[in-house]
Amino acid sequence: MAEPRKTRPVSWIQAALREFEKLPKDAQSTLLTALTIAADGGKADIGKPMHGLGSGVFEIALAFRGDAFRVVYAVISGDGIWVIHAFQKKSKQGIQTPKHEIDLVKDRLKRLREALR
Repeated sequence: MAEPRKTRPVSWIQAALREFEKLPKDAQSTLLTALTIAADGGKADIGKPMHGLGSGVFEIALAFRGDAFRVVYAVISGDGIWVIHAFQKKSKQGIQTPKHEIDLVKDRLKRLREALR
């Protein structure tokens, strides 16, 4: 008999949810699918670890109709998955995530970890 799935809960920082809701609906759907895969313990093809932010922090990168959208989430032991940030990437620097977006993620992640202690 198959073992029941162990889906982690997905929680949102309120600012990240507001940002996410501004993205195109079709992009939201694809990004939510990737988050569901992560909640089920997998990693979507469009997901990758974010280096320099500690273990368990991932970025979902979606190229959609000529635009680029990102969702950053953290897998926090005992607390499931937390969506930290969602944004449309407008950088002209290639694939690199802009510094101001990284700084925002770092700040939100720090405050989240402090709140969950």
